Amino acid sequence: MSTHASRIAQLTVTDRLVESNRAYAADFADPGTDARPVLGVAVVACMDARLDLHAALGLELGDCHTVRNAGGVVTDDTIRSLTISQRALGTRSVVLIHHTGCGLQTLTEDFRHELELEVGQRPAWAVEAFRDVDQDVRQSMQRVRTNPFLPHTDDVRGFVFDVTTGRLREIDPSPDPRP
Repeated sequence: MSTHASRIAQLTVTDRLVESNRAYAADFADPGTDARPVLGVAVVACMDARLDLHAALGLELGDCHTVRNAGGVVTDDTIRSLTISQRALGTRSVVLIHHTGCGLQTLTEDFRHELELEVGQRPAWAVEAFRDVDQDVRQSMQRVRTNPFLPHTDDVRGFVFDVTTGRLREIDPSPDPRP
């Protein structure tokens, strides 16, 4: 094994990322934009590594604000980011993206109890686990549309990204009528 190959084999994941950044920075050109997204949109999505939002939505650097968390759930911290995005940085549209096969569909709020037993204190945050991805998108849309801190709630749309096909499926904000 060459010295270079041996050195790369010993790098941590973070070391590899920093090395990749050096190569990126060598060819980087300042895009000349500020923090205001060109398209005036904020995208809230799951942190799942299978979602390449820029590629899936045809976005370029500077087009949108991206807020990611477990499940793409609209939490207090998501509202914080959206409020800053809208009130200080000019976004007017919100796109919510959940996805098929989400890990939050396999958890329950018992996860918090398990953490408490392990570390001696219960997390202050909720897991926000869900079974029905469509209904959770509806709930997230409702949380955005009814939040008093968000002045721009006319253009809030929710989708489910299919991780096997790459397609978005739009969710009707009104619940399905149950027979």
